[in-house]
Amino acid sequence: MVIDPDKSNQILNRKSGEGIRVLIIDDEKPHAEVVSESLERVGFECTVVCNGKDGAKKIETETFDVVLTDLRMADVDGLAIVRKAKEELPEVEVIVITGHADIKTAVEAIKQGASNYLTKPLDMVELRTIVEKSSEKLRLARANRELKRQLDEKFGFEGVLGNSSKMHDVVVKLQSIAPTNATVLIQGETGTGKELVAKAIHNNSPRKNKPFVAMNCTALNENLLDDELFGHEPGAFTGAERMRKGRFEYANGGTLFLDEVGDMPMSLQAKLLRVLENSEVFRIGSNEPLKVNVRVVSATHRDLEAAVTDGTFRQDLFFRLNRLKIRLPQLRERREDIPLLASHFLKEFNQLHAKNAMTIAEPVRKAMTLYDWPGNVREMRNFIESMVVLDVDGVLNIDDVQEGNILNRIQPLSGQSPQASHLIGRPLSEVERFFIEQALSLTNGNREEASRMLGIGERTLYRVIQDWKLQDKIKKALAENSNDMEKAAKSLGMKSDSLIRKLKKLALTPDSEDDSLTRKTDIEDNDEV
Repeated sequence: MVIDPDKSNQILNRKSGEGIRVLIIDDEKPHAEVVSESLERVGFECTVVCNGKDGAKKIETETFDVVLTDLRMADVDGLAIVRKAKEELPEVEVIVITGHADIKTAVEAIKQGASNYLTKPLDMVELRTIVEKSSEKLRLARANRELKRQLDEKFGFEGVLGNSSKMHDVVVKLQSIAPTNATVLIQGETGTGKELVAKAIHNNSPRKNKPFVAMNCTALNENLLDDELFGHEPGAFTGAERMRKGRFEYANGGTLFLDEVGDMPMSLQAKLLRVLENSEVFRIGSNEPLKVNVRVVSATHRDLEAAVTDGTFRQDLFFRLNRLKIRLPQLRERREDIPLLASHFLKEFNQLHAKNAMTIAEPVRKAMTLYDWPGNVREMRNFIESMVVLDVDGVLNIDDVQEGNILNRIQPLSGQSPQASHLIGRPLSEVERFFIEQALSLTNGNREEASRMLGIGERTLYRVIQDWKLQDKIKKALAENSNDMEKAAKSLGMKSDSLIRKLKKLALTPDSEDDSLTRKTDIEDNDEV
């Protein structure tokens, strides 16, 4: 029996189910067709099958957003359908239909992954409401994935942040590599984020619902590392009372991340090579091979090619691991990413430590941009966390920096540096230009960050740069024409009086000694910078 709702209920007339595919599995065909018709009225795309076996086949061969299944069917029961649906379509919403006598079974279905249950006789209003809620949940998840994809395109990939050209190249490579099953070698200094990249590869691969197992090859001695990787049988050595699975077995179907693989002992390198070639492992104390299906992602800070030449790393293993290689840049090679990373860590540690630090003061920003970060992103992350913990006024400033931290280890941007010593006694315009160019160099040409560092507006900086370009162009034209104003103006495509006006605007005058152009040093002529 089906209870029909009041047809005047306007809320049910909207097309709320558009874009959502629903599979209805029920061995009572008339009942299934009524359910289908009710859902199709509000835009759902419905497929009806009248037995559990055919329903399972549909789940295997097609994609659905919502599965509605009866719990009691002659061939395959509803619990088996729930398990099958969650196995084949992990994000699918499963709703079970049950009689009052089967409430316990319905609760069991919830435990196994069903999102809700309905009791017979069905109320169509309740049915539509529950299916619509499941649909909204799916749409929200899709919207979040799309937003994440857009953010990844702009700022990174699965937590790998950066909008510099170097990180853009890394992200593009990750997007190509992740969906495959190929072995990957990640190279980079300590603290550059090698394990984060390995997790990003795993989470965007077909293995994402299987284990990600990490193993540091420097953390254990040779014997313990052997046991960790391959496991052992009972009695294999003194103290081995029980069978123990190794990391390869735990990672079966998923990804094994071997950190600092360049430090692996030579004897274990041979065993690892065999696993990669034959996809099988031997537990310590056993002669029986165990088949494994594992993607290996390895990482190292060492130059493995040099290690091969030195005889400390097997060449054949290097070729196996190095099928696809990703090199992570040091933080000092991508300084323009520092503001983005700082903002990310500030938000992260505000949440973690229940703080309310809103911004980073300019002196600290400048110091962070100038510092070389030998510990890379990890060092910067720890630096931000320490400041957030110590902060009491909502602004991360010099008073929040621990003694001995980066502010005491950098060389300040000032005329005291050896680079700037040649400017002593030079016109103010040269000094000004030198330090603006230094700021642009430190930020890899990022005008926004350079202007923030210099304490001027971005538009002001843009105008100064355009003045330099024009100034250099005029100087070149005058030099090529022996300072003949008319010839220089002609080569520049302008009249002499126009060139003279440009010279006045740029505060350039002929020097009386060498008749070359110099810029007036009166600070009032350039009080914006």
